Amino acid sequence: MRRFHIANDEEIKSGLTSDIYYIRTKEILEKKNMDKEVTAEITTGKLPRNWKWAVFCGLEELLYLYEGIPVDVYSIPEGTIFTSKDIEGIRIPLVEIIGKYTNFVSIETATLGFLCQASGVATAAARVRKAAKNKEVFAFGIRRMHPGISPMLDRAAYIGGFNGVSGILGAKIIGEKPVGTMPHPLILIFGDQVSAWKAFDEVIDPSVPRIVLVDTLWDEKYEAIMAAENLRDKLYGIRLDTPGSRKGDLLEIIKEVRWELDIRGYKHVKIYVSGGLDDEIVAELANGPVDGFGVGTYVSNAPTIDFSMDIVEVEGRPVAKRGKYSGRKKAWRCENCYRWKVTLFDQNIDKCPLCGGEMVPMLKKYIEKGKIIEDIKKPKEIREYVLKQLEYYTLE
Repeated sequence: MRRFHIANDEEIKSGLTSDIYYIRTKEILEKKNMDKEVTAEITTGKLPRNWKWAVFCGLEELLYLYEGIPVDVYSIPEGTIFTSKDIEGIRIPLVEIIGKYTNFVSIETATLGFLCQASGVATAAARVRKAAKNKEVFAFGIRRMHPGISPMLDRAAYIGGFNGVSGILGAKIIGEKPVGTMPHPLILIFGDQVSAWKAFDEVIDPSVPRIVLVDTLWDEKYEAIMAAENLRDKLYGIRLDTPGSRKGDLLEIIKEVRWELDIRGYKHVKIYVSGGLDDEIVAELANGPVDGFGVGTYVSNAPTIDFSMDIVEVEGRPVAKRGKYSGRKKAWRCENCYRWKVTLFDQNIDKCPLCGGEMVPMLKKYIEKGKIIEDIKKPKEIREYVLKQLEYYTLE
């Protein structure tokens, strides 16, 4: 009996999470002796929410999915910020798979699934990261999604630029400690704020920052003052998780809290905000006296990137369905202005047609005949790569 509705590694790799028509296609091709070598590419025609750019995420799982399968896999590096089309409106190939079609048709569904959702989450996280400027951002969104994918959600949010994640398993995967202090139930069960705050301080390891909730029972300003006067130098920060029915002008509330703490000598106490935040709200609050944000549903429930996998060559012959460009291609990106240019595979381009900067081929060979030949980057390395590119991009 399957108690949790989660596919395991073996079931995914064997094709049990595939759409049935791919399995039927494999059966037909094998029985009719029609299996052929193909080149398939993964592209997207449009990004959700009118986003101008997206973060490519999910490559690590993709590589393990194809490990041991006799095909070659090329991809842009994980963490690359891309646009859906190049400067001439041609879809950019982000992944390329070459081999007998029956060798990978049964995992085409999983291939797209690994990339579509992780890239959506990483992109939403990167937008929040950009909006927050130099403020801290933490992922609090796994409680809104199926627990089976919580590690993926936390990893993608971290790669997108978040400073940390609340999930225990997700934090383990990215090689960081989970972040988070106390929920409202702790205060409700104790019956008053001060008892709960002091109990937290007495029980929890000193290495955990003393950040307390100040919106459970009373006005945020007065709870913040109470927290500071009771914990004093031990208090690292306060968190406002003010519900929508009480919010009013949240920025004004934050400014008021900051003022009251400062005039009492508690300038060291940081202010964190959570609850219903998205990139637009974070961008507004980041101009005020906020030190960090806890962002949940906006990132964990991010729209997926609508990738598609299409055959563009059969036995070396260019062929594609209507609406897609046939033939194997190269994807180039300018090192100066980050614009993309797509060419045929046998063509090269040295200089950016727009700014004259150096053009670099972005598709790297990661798998050769089923063997992973490139080092898989650590999440921290990928995150740093994303942050470096984000310096160029805007939210518009």
